[in-house]
Amino acid sequence: MLGTLIGTLSDWLYTYLLVILLIAAGLYFTLRTKFVQLRLFRESIRVVGERPREAGAVSSFQALMVSTASRVGTGNIVGISTAICCGGAGAVFWMWVIALVGGATAFVESTLAQIYKRRAPDGSCYGGPAYYIEAALRSRPLAVVFAVTLVLTYAGGFNMLASYNLQSTFSAYDFYDPAVTPWVIGAVLAAVVGYCVMGGGKRIIRFTSTLVPVMGGLYVLAAVVVIAMNWRLLPQVFGAIFSGAFDFRAIFGGFTGSAVMYGIKRGLFSNEAGVGSAPNAAASAEVSHPVKQGLVQMLSVFIDTLLVCSATAFMLLCSGVEPAEALKGAPYVQLALENEFGAAGPIFITAAMVLFAFTTLIGNLYYVDNCLSYIVGKIPAREFMVLFRIDAMALIFLGSGMEINLVWNLADVLMGVMALINLPVIVLLFPPVRAALADYTAQRRAGKDPAFRAETAGLGGKTACWN
Repeated sequence: MLGTLIGTLSDWLYTYLLVILLIAAGLYFTLRTKFVQLRLFRESIRVVGERPREAGAVSSFQALMVSTASRVGTGNIVGISTAICCGGAGAVFWMWVIALVGGATAFVESTLAQIYKRRAPDGSCYGGPAYYIEAALRSRPLAVVFAVTLVLTYAGGFNMLASYNLQSTFSAYDFYDPAVTPWVIGAVLAAVVGYCVMGGGKRIIRFTSTLVPVMGGLYVLAAVVVIAMNWRLLPQVFGAIFSGAFDFRAIFGGFTGSAVMYGIKRGLFSNEAGVGSAPNAAASAEVSHPVKQGLVQMLSVFIDTLLVCSATAFMLLCSGVEPAEALKGAPYVQLALENEFGAAGPIFITAAMVLFAFTTLIGNLYYVDNCLSYIVGKIPAREFMVLFRIDAMALIFLGSGMEINLVWNLADVLMGVMALINLPVIVLLFPPVRAALADYTAQRRAGKDPAFRAETAGLGGKTACWN
């Protein structure tokens, strides 16, 4: 009953609201910024390597890694498999569309987070959508609603889904018992995450943070190897992607299960552009101009969808294994790699999923901590945080044993509600972003390292850090 209700709500939300809002907002920002995601792409690569002026401050690259740790995860593997199995190869095209127009959206929301960020007594920076909603719209109630929604989405929906996706990769092994194994894996995962977020496990976090980029590189390399081994199939794969993307009879005959719907859902889940999550990390960076971090976070969308998600999609479609709804999720990925690499394929995917799921869970709880501080107006008491983290661990445990459609639809609905709040807000607050972008490009043309002052965007005395 609950699964049917949430599934119906998810279909309605994406069919009638988000499909229009996401593309419309992305196109609006793309046109108003004169295609910033293409025009300043090279600049975004240059900026990501800049170091902060103050020793110990969070760099653009470090803020990018926090948001990328949350973005690049189980959704890049299992989410793409689900989209292709349920929506067809055409879903890949619509993921590309969401990434391309979403790059401009990610630029706007992260630049706003920088403009309206605040500074803590220790000199560090913090902020995010809740802060720019209150500062610019003077609506703390709406800001609190957004913050609460983010907590429910990341500590609940997304972490439950990451836990489910991780345990599902073990279904390929003989020891897997559907009645027992998911709960055992969920309990172990909840305990390890709990140990880390309770203050211990710094060595584990440091180890995985180092290993995940390596595993991500190996994963993309494995995908490239599969594609290279089957390069003769590439024309057929591209044909399937484009024909499926524009099969309007199939799309309008059943939109909720179409390539467009799955492409948008899985694209948004993967890159999170417009959802309002990455700005929480973007605000922590120490940069000389807000536009710099907007460009860096824009780059994260491309890394996530155009690189990692595309690698997964082409690997699956070149593997020779036909997608089917019964294979959706981890089984399709494992079968595809087993077809190419034998028994080592599923083991490699399991190792990748363990690392990606762990860093996703930790990254998600970083966002949650930021919003909890906003809701209570200060750093929460230690006792409160201990109770909250125990609840978060319980949700990770529960997620591992949930039904696949329920856990995906719950994550989609919560993410959709965040986007419904954040997207109209950043459209309303676009003027200072446009002014900041014009100021940045003018300074770059003059050969300067851009530095921002609030009055140049008409915000003199209205920001906490740029006066």
